[in-house]
Amino acid sequence: MRTFQELSPMINKIINLLNKCASPTHIHQIQSQIILHHLHSNTTLAYHFITASQNFSLLHSSLPLFLTHLHRPHVFICNTLIRAFSRIHDPHIPYSIYIQMHYNSILPNNYTFPFLFKSLSDCRDYLKCQCVHAHVIRLGHLNDIYVQNSLLDVYASCGYMGLCREVFDEMSDRDVVSWTVLIMGYRNAKNYADALIAFEKMHYAGVVPNRVTMVNALGACGSFRAIEMGVWIHDFISRNGWDLDVILGTSLVEMYLKCGRIDEGLNAFRSMKEKNVFTWNVVIQGLGFAKSGQEAVWWFNRMEEEGFEADEVTLANVLNACIHSGLVDMGRQIFSSLINGSYGFSPSVKHYACMIDLLTRAGCLDEAFKLIKEMPFEPSKSIWGSFLTGCRACGNLELSELAAKKLAELESDNGTYFVSSI
Repeated sequence: MRTFQELSPMINKIINLLNKCASPTHIHQIQSQIILHHLHSNTTLAYHFITASQNFSLLHSSLPLFLTHLHRPHVFICNTLIRAFSRIHDPHIPYSIYIQMHYNSILPNNYTFPFLFKSLSDCRDYLKCQCVHAHVIRLGHLNDIYVQNSLLDVYASCGYMGLCREVFDEMSDRDVVSWTVLIMGYRNAKNYADALIAFEKMHYAGVVPNRVTMVNALGACGSFRAIEMGVWIHDFISRNGWDLDVILGTSLVEMYLKCGRIDEGLNAFRSMKEKNVFTWNVVIQGLGFAKSGQEAVWWFNRMEEEGFEADEVTLANVLNACIHSGLVDMGRQIFSSLINGSYGFSPSVKHYACMIDLLTRAGCLDEAFKLIKEMPFEPSKSIWGSFLTGCRACGNLELSELAAKKLAELESDNGTYFVSSI
């Protein structure tokens, strides 16, 4: 067998070819050369081959090369594979690689676990996380802050905020990522009060927030109607000269609108240098909930004038704005344009539900019932429910009984609808 010195020029040549690789065919040819010359165990070559394979979506082909041809691949190779697969959101393979490491007595290190936990976070696999958590403790890697932060993220993603908080409280050092994961976890669990308490404690601990922290804190402020905290965050952003990029700016606009501060929200919207369809959707939805339907429709038209294409969420938001403000004719006009294909897509069941709700609330029961019969979807419980409510409000006994019967058919174990309609 040739020595490393003899193989070194060949390894360097292959690495150079991988860096210049222009097609998937080249990857397969290089793979053949690696097998032919038994170069699998070289960690530097393995790293470059895995990276090149990932660039051409051929990552799966690297698995047998390193895990079948090598009985005990170096831990660096295993870590590189786990990291690569975690980045392409193939959540089950990293854990399989980890199990193979265990069977082959390849000792993981502190670089193994962050990306392994990331993959378990992506697939919300709480049980496997518990198993790996036990391994981390046994191997003595729990004091590594990167491992701790990734473990926090898994528990938060799986909704186990009690365990997330336990890990957080046991950490001797916490950085901005630690605090942000905790705040994000509470926010996603809709525990907005604890999210804001954690944000306050982070501030008192002297940890400087980043943009991700602020986006999640603003989200909690909006949902909890914590306008004072939201204004403080806005002031912090201004004092520190942060640009309102699309994500942070949209979060700020949404916070103000959810808290009923329409003018401040629109001012923040206008100050944004860059906007996307999500930003416009937030504005239209916020104005709709504030029962400023005319203004929501105005911004909807402005959105189109500025060259932004409305999506399905936009149309649902503007129709909801029409509902909250009783803009029946405007709703009819927008829905007609949607039916005619003016927005590049067909109405979904949600759009039909909005239009039926709008007509029903306005007392246009016959028109609403006609739309229910003609829609290309089976009416849902929410559609029949809103129709029944409108029929009762208008005192239409015949249509009330029909709607109650349809609801009873959809929910056969609940006869309340029919009884209450009599």
